[in-house]
Amino acid sequence: MHGKAHKPEHLGYAGRRVLVSCKWSNKTLTEHKQDRRTWGLEALGLPRQTRYTWRPVPSGDANVPPIAVRLLRSVHERQRWRNHMNQLQAQADGQDHSASRSAA
Repeated sequence: MHGKAHKPEHLGYAGRRVLVSCKWSNKTLTEHKQDRRTWGLEALGLPRQTRYTWRPVPSGDANVPPIAVRLLRSVHERQRWRNHMNQLQAQADGQDHSASRSAA
């Protein structure tokens, strides 16, 4: 027997009419995201890495650079990663943009 969602008098009502993935796969959205990330890294032949290393830092530690330097390094790392991904995508598409990027 069909539920209310299948009856004509209930058509047009908002609501979820599909079974959410956590009910059939027993995975959370975070676990699905991690699975997609792992699959993507394996497909590209890249090693699985953790993006961040979290460690408590005592205040006033002389070995920790100022926040501005740490942020700029993070931005640079992200740009480097994006360029690398674009190069891999170009190689997969049969194009090679490395010469045009180095000339710019």
